[in-house]
Amino acid sequence: MRALGILAVCATALSACATANDMADDLARGRAKAVVNTYVESRYPGLNAAPITDCIIDAADAREILQIASGAVTGVDAALAEQIGQIARRPEALQCIAQNSLTLIG
Repeated sequence: MRALGILAVCATALSACATANDMADDLARGRAKAVVNTYVESRYPGLNAAPITDCIIDAADAREILQIASGAVTGVDAALAEQIGQIARRPEALQCIAQNSLTLIG
């Protein structure tokens, strides 16, 4: 019986950690989206940046998301702009952008 209690406590703790990790991931993705969206809007005025932003964020890995999200505090410098551009040129990002091309003109 005691083992079940310990397992229940461990399961609850793991669940809380997973929830905290999900919240942190969501926060970082939201910040990264804001940075990329602002960058795309400034580079391509008149385009609906949201679909491009979503494609870039979806093609980025967790480390890249965190690096891009830091641009919300530090701003977009040349290195961050290059990183966003490199991600945007990946095959999965290009395919996503092409599939969503009808929504690009705002």
